[in-house]
Amino acid sequence: MVLSLGVIVLAGLVMWLFIPHDDGGPDIKRVDYTVELTTARRAAPYPVAAPEGLAKEWKPTSVRYRGAEDNTWHLGYHAPDGEYVAVEQSTGKPSEFIEQASQGGSRTGTTEEIGGRTWTRYTGGRYEALVLQDTDGVKGATTVVAGTGSFEQLGQMAAALKLA
Repeated sequence: MVLSLGVIVLAGLVMWLFIPHDDGGPDIKRVDYTVELTTARRAAPYPVAAPEGLAKEWKPTSVRYRGAEDNTWHLGYHAPDGEYVAVEQSTGKPSEFIEQASQGGSRTGTTEEIGGRTWTRYTGGRYEALVLQDTDGVKGATTVVAGTGSFEQLGQMAAALKLA
């Protein structure tokens, strides 16, 4: 009986050795958002934001523009340290849009100057967020940079944003 158990354990060990093991995280696929960005920039009534000059380690992972839903623009990124950072824009009601984009964040009253624009910090929700209202003087357009990343990462994304 002990000999049979030894044979079974040995067979199981051999099978385990030949089964591939992937201890790393999932392979995050990079998306090309050029077409969606061009479409959004033609259709949106505000300057649509997209980053320029970010390191290659920042991977764009999701993109969408929904004109029928308050001209909502979304561009999601996987940051170099594995955190999530997204750029969200809309002409919807600012309080509702910020609540949704920050996943329940509250205004802190702290502002910071990034790229010549004054951003307001939101915290306490699922995401930290930087909010820019009346994007480049366009009344009613709100830009939110939000995610699980630190305010430093959010600031890097906000500084890289080019509006067109």
